[in-house]
Amino acid sequence: MGLTHPRDLDAWRAWQARHEPWPRRLRRMWGGRLVRRPTPAPVLTLTPGAAGAPVLVVLDSRTPTSRMALLDPVRHLATSPAVLEVGGTGRVVEPGALGADPDLDSVRVVVALGSYLPAGAAGQAFARSRGLPFVVVQHGLLTPHMAPLPSAAHLLAWSDADAAFWSEGRPDVVTTTVGSQLLWQARRGPSRTAAPGAAPVFLGQLHAAELGRREITRASVSFCRRHGADYRPHPAERDKLSRLQHAWWQRRGIHVSHDDTPVSGIAAPVVSIFSTGVLEAAAHGLPAWTWFPDPPPWLSEFWHRYDLRHWGGPPTPAPAVPDLEPAAAVAAYLEELS
Repeated sequence: MGLTHPRDLDAWRAWQARHEPWPRRLRRMWGGRLVRRPTPAPVLTLTPGAAGAPVLVVLDSRTPTSRMALLDPVRHLATSPAVLEVGGTGRVVEPGALGADPDLDSVRVVVALGSYLPAGAAGQAFARSRGLPFVVVQHGLLTPHMAPLPSAAHLLAWSDADAAFWSEGRPDVVTTTVGSQLLWQARRGPSRTAAPGAAPVFLGQLHAAELGRREITRASVSFCRRHGADYRPHPAERDKLSRLQHAWWQRRGIHVSHDDTPVSGIAAPVVSIFSTGVLEAAAHGLPAWTWFPDPPPWLSEFWHRYDLRHWGGPPTPAPAVPDLEPAAAVAAYLEELS
């Protein structure tokens, strides 16, 4: 089982639009009708002093996983890279003008998380205009609904299984396994143990489009009620609808925790449907499981690919990580291409 849209980015974007979370749809409701309002173009910025850099790092966000995948390798590079990002503090640039930007004449390789977001799309277009390699670094777990890889991409994957999954049917893609910086750091961090009698922590995923909000709600509520778990909202669950849903659950006896402690600081069993946090918790030594009654085939395959264990049996084993820090492996790959 591979990607739902292995090549067609437009088809993937259409799927995304059809499965847009309800909170976003409600924000666009006006007079009882769903109206389409033009989305303002994102502001792209280029770091000062980009001239002379052989590597262009492309950032669509500075989430923890994005920073680990793209910025942690920077400290291993011999020369500072240029950074193209959304809403940064550097010089504002037009995406269509990057190919003629003299400050980027020294760039020999472009690296991003993909080409499905604005900065990544601009970075890929720039790489294509200059005939440069475009490197994609995996930053999270992969479902069949992941965006397709760009044409002729160089994929740096977490595992051989992920490399095969994301690039299935794509002979134009070059793959190399480097490991996960997130999990590598977790395995080398301090081990955690669950406090005796601690209630499980259920990591929320109401924002996920892969299963639908109703199905995710049903699974989350059933687990929390049955096992007395604390529900921990995902950072994306800050919209009004999600907050109302959390408040309703609390009135029905489900404890909703708003503790911002990272997974590395949790001292309880961790459970979720398909969150990366389950694997991260296992890497820290915590007992961790998945939960979803009657999973669809793709979810069962997903659990199998990452060796995620379902609640009721032995916990998920700590994931294997390479001896070489993945950030160093990414940096070495970029320097080889540049």
